[in-house]
Amino acid sequence: MSRVEQVESLVDRTVERYGRLDCLINNAGWHPPHRPIDDFSCQDLRDLMELNFVSLFAACKRALPHLRRTKGNIINMSSLVGSMGQLHATTYVATKGAITAFTRALAVDEAAHDVRVNSVSPGNIYTPLWQEAIDAAADPAQCRADGEAAQLMGRMGTIEETGRLCLFIAAEATFTTGVDHIQSGGAELAYGRKTRKGSRGDEEPPHP
Repeated sequence: MSRVEQVESLVDRTVERYGRLDCLINNAGWHPPHRPIDDFSCQDLRDLMELNFVSLFAACKRALPHLRRTKGNIINMSSLVGSMGQLHATTYVATKGAITAFTRALAVDEAAHDVRVNSVSPGNIYTPLWQEAIDAAADPAQCRADGEAAQLMGRMGTIEETGRLCLFIAAEATFTTGVDHIQSGGAELAYGRKTRKGSRGDEEPPHP
């Protein structure tokens, strides 16, 4: 997905196969290991922007001529931390903040073509990336428990729940554009410990 020509080919081949395009969901992305800004290079940021944001920009640009014909829609996968921040994740948060802002700007432009553009900002969704973080943790059981406890609902979300939200936005939410749909299980609500002073310095597992 970091190669623009392959992103463009994906769109072109899809239209060749099906004859039309109704919805584009930009879901590819990566969360690097948690590190302070001192340990990220400028090239690290550039590489992550290529994968998480530039690929999305390229896919939208290539797909829009087809989506304008069908009055289709775009769903960009952002992240809850793109609006609230995350410990030791400056590069990742920057890419997701860019996605949320880009989505709103594109929604303004494409309204003239009746193309809706929305984003989804998940919190902790139990994905293979989350399982990798659990497996790599010093205490996997505690890591999983911490991930579940971060939500008011007491659990992480599922991939299927995110898929159903995207299906609703694409097919049913026909009066919705430029909206960032937060899917967090209430993780951002209520007070919580903010200071790191005197804490164990635990690393937070990645978000999707």
